[in-house]
Amino acid sequence: MVTNIKHLGIVENINGSRLKVKIVQSSACSACSVKGHCSASETKEKIIDVYNKNNVPCQVGERVMIVGTTSMGMKAVLLAFVLPFIVLLLALIISLKLTGGDEAVSALVSLGTLVPYYLIIYICRNRLSRSFMFILESIYN
Repeated sequence: MVTNIKHLGIVENINGSRLKVKIVQSSACSACSVKGHCSASETKEKIIDVYNKNNVPCQVGERVMIVGTTSMGMKAVLLAFVLPFIVLLLALIISLKLTGGDEAVSALVSLGTLVPYYLIIYICRNRLSRSFMFILESIYN
């Protein structure tokens, strides 16, 4: 069962079948009636790369619907949080064994292992971006 994530957005730029769409990302409590009196609610504008696979006609400034799958979100969480945590934990355990229990050195070594991890993610960003592509859908569906 594939569940979709949908966002309304505004087309910022069109380059063939690739579009840049501005969406407003809001926190879970942004719809609350007292959000004006609370500092917890926030909204941010994000520019998302979108693929117009269905050749939906659109123009710059037009409102559109972008669709992604929840599996994209799960993959992002895995790459950004779960795998680095595993790398950090393994490096900590191994360095504790190798240093004879020196916690300060082990902590620094384990934190240092995150630098190459995120560097590899950065280097592979173009390849990864292909698997995190939103698709344009007609707003009138």
